[in-house]
Amino acid sequence: MTRPLATTHDSDSSDAALVHAAVQGDRGALEQLVRRHQGFIYSLAQRMLYSPEDAADATQEILICIVTSLASFRGDAAFRTWAYRIAVRQLLAFKKGRVEHVVHDFTCFAQTLAATPDLDPPDEGSLPVDVRLVIEEAKVGCLMAMLLCLDREHRMAFVLGDIFEATDAVAAEVLGISCDNARQRLARARHQLRQFLTGRCGLLDANGPCRCARKTQGFIRQGIVDPARLHFTKVHLDKTREEAAARARDLQGHVEQAYAELLRSQPVAQPSDFASVLREVLHRPEVLRTLGVEN
Repeated sequence: MTRPLATTHDSDSSDAALVHAAVQGDRGALEQLVRRHQGFIYSLAQRMLYSPEDAADATQEILICIVTSLASFRGDAAFRTWAYRIAVRQLLAFKKGRVEHVVHDFTCFAQTLAATPDLDPPDEGSLPVDVRLVIEEAKVGCLMAMLLCLDREHRMAFVLGDIFEATDAVAAEVLGISCDNARQRLARARHQLRQFLTGRCGLLDANGPCRCARKTQGFIRQGIVDPARLHFTKVHLDKTREEAAARARDLQGHVEQAYAELLRSQPVAQPSDFASVLREVLHRPEVLRTLGVEN
């Protein structure tokens, strides 16, 4: 993943030109601008909401809000910062996601894990996909669900700071708070995750009893993992992600850093039908009014 929240970005000047052209009614410029930034917005939404369906809904709402507000962009900050500030605000206010109704704090999640029996992994050939892929799905899903144990403000601070590697200054600007407050939120989020993971997660603590492979069968039986409909993993296992997990275990006890490294190593797929979402955005009456064109 590139770093869209880097202090400066190669696309900043061309973003400004695209915004200017889009406001003048250039649909091609608007489409290019949306396509350039929708991937990060969707990735941010999924890490905040877990569910691909909720993330796609939130992404569409965010894009509509960005597009219909383009005329108010003054260029005082980079377009990325301006647009991602809108994304953050929308996500913090987005309706409670379907998975958030199930996983809402660390006590709840610990109970879910404790209630999931430790079983041997599924037999090879018993599933419609490679067993290793399903175990990877269980691992990533568990890591993503852990984020839901944080309240949204601290979850957002952790996602921006540790997963997307934004500096304190950039995170503060996007969140609309001071640098001190941004640092404090991130520190509190790390502390809460560290408390939960230490002595529990076998990926990040050699003494942790919870092992992804041993939980996979139970997750399947509970409907948490569906081998026929994987949300987080690709068609083939990526060896580099396994290496990232191994490196994470060697991070000298900095559990929250290892957790962030593991999450950064997991690519989040784009919505499979984003073209139709984009067409929907571009044909909304409010978008057409922004562009000054007729349907």
